[in-house]
Amino acid sequence: MTDSLQELERRRADLLAQILALGDFRPGSITATQGRCGNPNCHCHKPNEPGHGPNLRLTYKAGGKTVTQSFATPAEQRKAEREVAAFRRYQELSRAFIEINAQICRARPVQDALTPEEKKRRKRSKKRSPTKSMP
Repeated sequence: MTDSLQELERRRADLLAQILALGDFRPGSITATQGRCGNPNCHCHKPNEPGHGPNLRLTYKAGGKTVTQSFATPAEQRKAEREVAAFRRYQELSRAFIEINAQICRARPVQDALTPEEKKRRKRSKKRSPTKSMP
């Protein structure tokens, strides 16, 4: 059963309200890195040592390039996690918003809104091609 146009418009308005309520968000991923430092006397260079980490970082694209941002404090990391999670929610809501709009477009009746110029019948050109006019 298809939803009524009024119900679809109500759902679209609800999606817009959810998008407006998101607050701060940004694209990116929180990733963990692990590795060895440059100090050969460090514990990370000993056999069977896992190295330093995991160190969490925010990775995102800016100007076509990948940017990696480290976190100075755990609070900064939690803030970034909330913002990235809100961006994922925005993406979900955006896809749903586009789908609802497509359903509205299909459900909305066509109205005859032709201008007087559009209503005029177009006349066929009386100009003949040069090949047909030559004997």
